[in-house]
Amino acid sequence: MEATNNFTQQNLAAKNILITGGTTGIGRATALQLSKLGANIFIIGQDKNHLEDAMHDIKKVAMAKSFGILADLSSEQEIESLFNSVKEKFQKIDVLINNAALPFGNPEDGSYKDWEKVISTNLLGVIACSSEALKLMNEGGHIVNIGSMSADVREETGSVYVATKSGLQGFTEAFRKNVNQQGIKVTLIEPGAVDTDMQEKSREEKLEMVRKGEMLASDDIAVAVIYCLSQPKRCDVVELKVRPHLQLI
Repeated sequence: MEATNNFTQQNLAAKNILITGGTTGIGRATALQLSKLGANIFIIGQDKNHLEDAMHDIKKVAMAKSFGILADLSSEQEIESLFNSVKEKFQKIDVLINNAALPFGNPEDGSYKDWEKVISTNLLGVIACSSEALKLMNEGGHIVNIGSMSADVREETGSVYVATKSGLQGFTEAFRKNVNQQGIKVTLIEPGAVDTDMQEKSREEKLEMVRKGEMLASDDIAVAVIYCLSQPKRCDVVELKVRPHLQLI
């Protein structure tokens, strides 16, 4: 049988891409890689120094426009303000990458307000940003949610965090069915251990784990994001799990 040659990879140049949690870790690495490909980037963070540092690096490699803003994604008002800024700069969004998340342990590690902050950021923030992004998306839009393999592993040391990532897993699966007929793609990427600020290890320890194949680099997930976004329009990467070679669970 003769092979068909009809693979048309999507060009990400000039795409308007919004990345939450875009000032550090996976979000920052993804913003940098997409900037190099010519995408217009809008990143969101909570720390002024991190935002300024990320924007400095992005502008050094950017082939198109780049913007950044501070916003607390646990706040309804700040999310509304954020999307007003996005609409002013972009008018429309092609891609939303919901990456912002806070780590947390078990209920005994905090109070109601602590749990509320984490759940509001990790889950309600994703729902709210997805809702707002849809208003600025046309057919062909794409929403990528960065989850965690914690949703499957469910380690005993982080039950509150696990609850948010399990909720995100369920939301993403149902939400994809919800917007499918609108021509909007929805993807869930679930990394294993990644060298980010969430890992409570020294910089040297994390680099050694990356070298050994026990931990991923943030760029590894950025590559996964780009893979999902660049597939032909007919192809949906619904769920992608990425783990270090030596991470067994």
